[in-house]
Order: sequence, then C-alpha cells, then structure tokens
Amino acid sequence: MEPILVYGFPLGSSMGLVAAFEWLGQPYRLSRVDMLADMKSDAYGRLNDRRETPVLITDDGRTITETLAIARWLEARDAERRISFDLATPEADRMHQLMAFINTGFTGAFSPLWVALEMEHADPAYRETLRDFGRKAVANRHAKLEALISDTPFLVGDRPTLADAILIGVARWAEFHEAIDPAAYPRLAALRRRLEPDSAVRFAQAIENGEAPQGSGAMRGHIPLDEVIARFTTRRAA
Repeated sequence: MEPILVYGFPLGSSMGLVAAFEWLGQPYRLSRVDMLADMKSDAYGRLNDRRETPVLITDDGRTITETLAIARWLEARDAERRISFDLATPEADRMHQLMAFINTGFTGAFSPLWVALEMEHADPAYRETLRDFGRKAVANRHAKLEALISDTPFLVGDRPTLADAILIGVARWAEFHEAIDPAAYPRLAALRRRLEPDSAVRFAQAIENGEAPQGSGAMRGHIPLDEVIARFTTRRAA
C-alpha cells in the first residue's frame, strides 16, 4: 500500500511534509485532521496518544509520529536524493542541523502564542504576558535562524530539501500571530519568497485549505480519518 500522511489543519506544521512528499515524487495518500476538533478525541488518541500531528502510516502499516522521525523515513527512501543528501556529506550534516533547530527551538518559540490564543477565558493580563513572552521568543529564534541562512538559494544548496519543508510549515505562524516584522530578517524573507511560489508548496497549501489542486500525481487521494483509525489502531493493538 501507499504510505499515508495524517496532516492537520488549520496552519499545521505538517503542511511542509505534504510538500516534501510532492518533491519526493513517490506515491502517497493523505488523511485530514481538524486540529481544533478531531485531534482532541479519544479515537484520535488511539492513533497518537499525544494528540498531535503529523502521523505517518508507513507502506508496511507501521505508525510513526514526530516530524523529524517522519522526515528521516522520507530521507531513507530518497534514493535519487531529490530532498536530501548522501549521509556522508557535509550537506547532509547541515541539513540535519537546520531541521533540528527549526523543529525544536524555532517551532517551540511559538508555544506561548498558541497557548494565549487558546485561553479564551483566561485573565487578559495573563494572556498578554504570554503574548509578550512569545513574541520575544519568536524574535530571538528568527534572529538565530537568520544568522544560520547562507547565500544559497535554499537552506542547503540550490534546491529545496527536507529542511525547507519543515521550515515552510511553521514560518507562516509569525504572520498569523503578528509576532515579528519580516523586514527585520531579510535572508529568511527572501528564502520564503522563493519557497512559497513553488508548485509543491502551493499544492500543500491548497490541500490544507480543503481544495482539490492538481499536484505532481504522486498523491493518490485522501482516506477518511475514521477509516485510518479503524484500520491501523486495530492492527497496532493486535
């Protein structure tokens, strides 16, 4: 069977992994999760007890969670090195370094902002404290990423890789939360201007928006979430 990527909306970090699957060009399927509703259910908890996305159902029916673990699975299947590099090269080391930074400190810096957004009935002063802390954390991590970006067109060389995929799903959160002035980070802004018009990124964004765009042909359709849960949590329990 084709692997199934369980991706979240709205504004899921997993959007970048959809783009990575498109860049890879190998057959896959998708399953859509409403992160404000479906993800909180007991049923979804059987698929990922941390109630997070993304989740990958591999082609042999195993369940993999966590963005970096799924990216590693994709890397192992990238025989043509479309989205990665030979493991023995400096480029692979740099890609892994950037992936780790983006998936930990850069992504984590947004946590106070998400918490403040979700605490609708909390004390306004407390929510504003969270927002202030979050904005400062996001600015700090943007500055660090800005310093890491080199003069290459993409994060590692002249083509998008897994590092760019992980970035593109998260970087847009800065605008959503009005956390930074993009002009203060010109290298990152220029990188995003190169990534966002990419056909795979546009496809992933349209999929997240609930549209039915024309992609590379690698995506073989959606599987309803309840079907994924019924098929693959039963198999895992057995």
